Amino acid sequence: MEELMTLKNYLLAGDITAALTLVDEMEEMSKDDKISTIASYAVILLLHLIKQQIEQHTTKSWDVSIRNCVRQINRKNKRRKAGGYYLTKEELLNILQEVFNDAIDQASLEVADGKYDYEQLSALVDKNLIIDQAMNLINHAQSL
Repeated sequence: MEELMTLKNYLLAGDITAALTLVDEMEEMSKDDKISTIASYAVILLLHLIKQQIEQHTTKSWDVSIRNCVRQINRKNKRRKAGGYYLTKEELLNILQEVFNDAIDQASLEVADGKYDYEQLSALVDKNLIIDQAMNLINHAQSL
């Protein structure tokens, strides 16, 4: 809110350069917020895909959580008024890669009732397959 008041003051004073700089900063803050939210959903998405891969089964709860995460990722990434997306497919892929270790860490508590520690689970999981699967789910949902 403070930024909007500052922006208004810059515009009223005719300081277009400062106003545009502030708009750029506000846009970056908004994108950072989007990235953080998308990353949180990405961890949950990857967690359930990891559990499916290691345990070789799924549950309705995992399936619902996966669908919800995919919907939320796409919802948060979609530009409502301007159309298109905040993050490119490459940026989404980077987020999935960045948070993968967080998902492994969380999955180590849940897979096989915590049987594997982080290192053991990391060795068992096909990271590329999981990330590809997550991207395919996200891309498919975007096309619907």
